[in-house]
Amino acid sequence: MGRLEDRIAMVTGAGRGIGRAIAEKFAAEGATVVALDIDGETASDTAKTIGGGAVGLVLDVTDRAAVAEVTAEVHRRFGRIDVLVNNAGWDKIGPFTESDPADWDRIIAINLYGVLHTSRAVLPLMAERGYGAVVNLASDAGRVGSSGEAVYSAAKGGVIAFSKTMAREMARSGPRVNCVCPGPTDTALFASLGGDQPKLRESLIRAIPLRRLAEPADIANTVAFLASDEACFLTGQTVSVSGGLTMA
Repeated sequence: MGRLEDRIAMVTGAGRGIGRAIAEKFAAEGATVVALDIDGETASDTAKTIGGGAVGLVLDVTDRAAVAEVTAEVHRRFGRIDVLVNNAGWDKIGPFTESDPADWDRIIAINLYGVLHTSRAVLPLMAERGYGAVVNLASDAGRVGSSGEAVYSAAKGGVIAFSKTMAREMARSGPRVNCVCPGPTDTALFASLGGDQPKLRESLIRAIPLRRLAEPADIANTVAFLASDEACFLTGQTVSVSGGLTMA
């Protein structure tokens, strides 16, 4: 029996990268996964690939009304939501003093407001049942900063602080809220942000004590633990999965 047997789990940004790896891990641990992504085709592909009754649905986490509607649909279909993983994210690299405010809005809308929207919709349902686990994906950029990612770092720092506050507010109602901060992870998004440049890639690897980039599965394993009852006495925690790049 898997650690997430019979759990109903919503995973945002599940169409690719870390989100897809989380969906795959959850399914392997026995969960029924609702794979959510702004790209409905990739969400459906994730659901089809992992099986186990998984469902793929389109969701733009920046649209609060859409989040409420999809959450209600999931609740009607399954009767409960046991786990929420806020993984959807986006970034654009560049010096802050040369950045476009329109990009600020998009970065904050996806990375921070997306977490607020889903949490507002799902946490009351979890509190009614006195049970639930929320795992928010932030970033080590939100803990220690990252050159070229000022607004992203600010948004992810907000996710970390929000997660701690929600953990405090929800503790007596039952739901647990924790946060995972990936370090550099070998995904298509990372490549699109410059991670496919050999010199940058090698310099990052040299800076990481374990001497490799994270794989999406490394992040998924930690998320699955925090979502499971094995972590039943953990709430309000921020865990870096970075190969030792950050140890603060």
